[in-house]
Amino acid sequence: MNAHSAIADIRVRHALHSDAEESRRIDTFVAAHPGAQLFHRPQWSLAVERGCDQRGHLLLAEDREGRIAGLLPLTAVRSPLFGSALVSSGFGVGGGILAQDASVETLLADAASTFAAELGCASIELRGGPVPTGFDPQEGLYAGFERALPAGDEAILKAIPRKQRAEVRRAQGNGMTVTVGRGAEDRRAHFRSYAESVRNLGTPVFPPALFAAMVDAFGEDADILTIWKDGRPVASVLSFYFRGTVFPYWGGGTREARALRANELLYFELMRHAAARGCTRFDFGRSKLGTGAYSYKKNWGFEPSPLTYAVRTLAGGVPRTVNPLDPRYRLQIALWRKLPLWLANRVGPAIARGLG
Repeated sequence: MNAHSAIADIRVRHALHSDAEESRRIDTFVAAHPGAQLFHRPQWSLAVERGCDQRGHLLLAEDREGRIAGLLPLTAVRSPLFGSALVSSGFGVGGGILAQDASVETLLADAASTFAAELGCASIELRGGPVPTGFDPQEGLYAGFERALPAGDEAILKAIPRKQRAEVRRAQGNGMTVTVGRGAEDRRAHFRSYAESVRNLGTPVFPPALFAAMVDAFGEDADILTIWKDGRPVASVLSFYFRGTVFPYWGGGTREARALRANELLYFELMRHAAARGCTRFDFGRSKLGTGAYSYKKNWGFEPSPLTYAVRTLAGGVPRTVNPLDPRYRLQIALWRKLPLWLANRVGPAIARGLG
């Protein structure tokens, strides 16, 4: 079969992530595809929609027999402050086109462009996967951090560079306790720690409904690990598990965490917990080059890997600018850091839900 007839045999349609059978088929395709990421799972799009009220869409490429040949999960992110975009994957650090060959990639990219125009979105953002024709590569802004996770406490400690290992040892002597769970108390502790952390960084916090929706959607493939001191949560992280890799995704600590070195204990305990679950890799997520988070992950012995994203701006559209390092946001960030936490937690989710 030549390339032209192969393309003619493929159709692209909209799938429903809320349909259990559809989601099962897509999840099976994602599990089998070597380039798949956590953010391709339909559970991600569904949780984003439920938690942030930003509509999720799944573009599905199928052959004449109904077999899946490609997938593009998209979130239509809209904000009166930041504009609109069709994002893959919304609120994720990865995603993009997942297909069996280049011809299907082209079909999905073209379908996404048509769909973005229909929705009135100014641009399309692909956070991973191939860079299709007509899209501009976005490089030099983010790096990912991932490495092997050994089994056993001593092996995990030895894999941590000496200075950072000493910080973990100090944290272990500060009388903190650890819990792992998915219940109401775990969720409250996580939001309390994470919200204070991002406020201190000058960033609005995501809606607590997003975190709850993620835990509900992923079930056993997600949990919350929290560090406590005298009954108070001081650091917490919501993590995901996919293909033997743990992804600490939304994590942070209170002001008290710094002196206690609670974040050091947090990630060491997560490594132990993930290894006990059978994970063999630790994905520390992405960070912007030149930031404190970038340096912090290198201190743990992770080497940065450059990430390439892709953007297509539609005719007459203006691409979003949501990078907090943009000098235009310097004043807003400085002011946000000074907000009382209760006020930041009330106002922040309405803003953050439009960041995507």
